[in-house]
Amino acid sequence: MGSPETGPDTAGAAAEVPPRRPGRRAELVLLVAALLTVAATLLSASLSVTGGLATAPLVYLGVLCAGAVGLHVALRLTAPHADPVVMPVATVLNGLGLTMVWTLQMTGFDPGHGDADRQLLWTGTGMVLCAATVVLVRRPWRLSMYTYLIATAALLLLLLPLTPLGHEVLGARRWILLGPFSMQPSEFAKVLLVVFLASYLGRRREVMALVTRTVRIGRLKVFSVPRARDLAPMAVGWGMAILLLVGTKDLGTSLLLFATFLAVLYAATARKSWVLIGLVAFAGGAYAAYLLFAHVRNRVEIWLNAFDPDVYGRPGGSFQIVEGMFALAGGGLTGTGFGDGFVQEVFAADSDLVLVSVGEKLGLTGLLAVLLLLFLLAERGFRISLEARDWFLKLTALGYAFLTAFNVFIVLGGATLIIPLTGMTTPFLSAGGSALTANWVIVGLWLAISESARRPQEASGSGPAPDDPSTEVIRLREPPEPPRRRRED
Repeated sequence: MGSPETGPDTAGAAAEVPPRRPGRRAELVLLVAALLTVAATLLSASLSVTGGLATAPLVYLGVLCAGAVGLHVALRLTAPHADPVVMPVATVLNGLGLTMVWTLQMTGFDPGHGDADRQLLWTGTGMVLCAATVVLVRRPWRLSMYTYLIATAALLLLLLPLTPLGHEVLGARRWILLGPFSMQPSEFAKVLLVVFLASYLGRRREVMALVTRTVRIGRLKVFSVPRARDLAPMAVGWGMAILLLVGTKDLGTSLLLFATFLAVLYAATARKSWVLIGLVAFAGGAYAAYLLFAHVRNRVEIWLNAFDPDVYGRPGGSFQIVEGMFALAGGGLTGTGFGDGFVQEVFAADSDLVLVSVGEKLGLTGLLAVLLLLFLLAERGFRISLEARDWFLKLTALGYAFLTAFNVFIVLGGATLIIPLTGMTTPFLSAGGSALTANWVIVGLWLAISESARRPQEASGSGPAPDDPSTEVIRLREPPEPPRRRRED
């Protein structure tokens, strides 16, 4: 029989289920395959561009191998049960992005590898931050204790570009200048905002899901409307998205953040009415921005009339997107190779249009392979969300997975005129330090959450494991025993 705490069925199940084996051996096999893929890509690019083995690609490969192996050793020591797929996939994507940045710069108007060197520096920084996240966030559920502090930090990061430190490029004000370096604070704000949303909605999800007002026509239920007091988080999310859209003229980031907010909200409450209300509110705000700001109107006009000669030829017109589509078409099925093609002549080929560059150099086959890797990364995030036992951790992992997948959709949709081009970067592939380091932090949080979710429970009947987030016990001092009344003779 089981103990009183667990009951007979629970104790028997705990005794029969074998503990889950750590996945570090599988991770090592996948990591070797990832590094061999990066090595083949870098060496092929070097042979195509320079006709030999250049020094820079060999250095990039050595640093990437050292960082990946060091991160693998850190996981073996601190998080042996973490997901074994996430880190190898992130490593191969980072290596492919580094290859594209080096290739595009070496075949451009001013050959060199300064941008690739900086990308390598940010790669090492991101891997160190990933390891630090895994080591420091050993109990990730405790992040929910700092809900409003995290929200304040995220809001300050979003507002930084509106201060005198802000720097505007092509109509969008989303960077800040710190000496010779520039940084995009919204990339780090996204990481914090997902934690805030998961913490807030994880606590209030039952109230927001159950307490609603039903709109009926006769006896027919038409719509469920949340209470006015429960609309506060929706109003805050909408206000932050519109503030980004108006203040920084950054349509892509505002769309990405608000869509992630709606995804986490729907996962927490399972109410379709929340999503519909949010989409209507954001569409209204975006239309108002279209009427008020020439930058937004220009993006929409490029989207609708990209091949119009007047739109194509004017300053800030559709030249970038049209040339990118021609380069993508020129790649064909197998690509032009690293040494051929003309996508390097297109503005932002290594950042906003990096997927177009992959499509030209590696063809449709290579582009589909890269997209599969990106969506595999998002799929592992959703899997980690399903494995988590705590609602806060579930929503956090899900938020990062949706953020990754929807980010890819925005980038590829803008490059192929499905939606207006927004200037977003592709996770791990695009040049730039802010997005790369922020994505490595997300990988670190995924690994920390999966470690807490996959860690085996104690097989004995004494109850759950002491580190289980859903059963963590806080021991209090027992109150003193009241004095006994003296018996009268």
